[in-house]
Amino acid sequence: MLELVTYIVTQLVDDKEAVNITSEEGDGVVTLTIHVADGDIGKVIGKQGKIAMSIRTLAKAVGAREGKRYNIEIED
Repeated sequence: MLELVTYIVTQLVDDKEAVNITSEEGDGVVTLTIHVADGDIGKVIGKQGKIAMSIRTLAKAVGAREGKRYNIEIED
């Protein structure tokens, strides 16, 4: 899952070197925190949060297949 989210985010942003995604697991939920450059945060969130919602939907689908729950957070 981490590789999928990393691939999606790096394709969206201009500064690919600034992308940092951390994974933390607790209470049966895997939390993926996305850190990008300040100028690229809008590209990851998208208009009205549509890209962020799409990433979360993909995480939910992969989680259902793997039997895990994923939480996606975007930090600035």
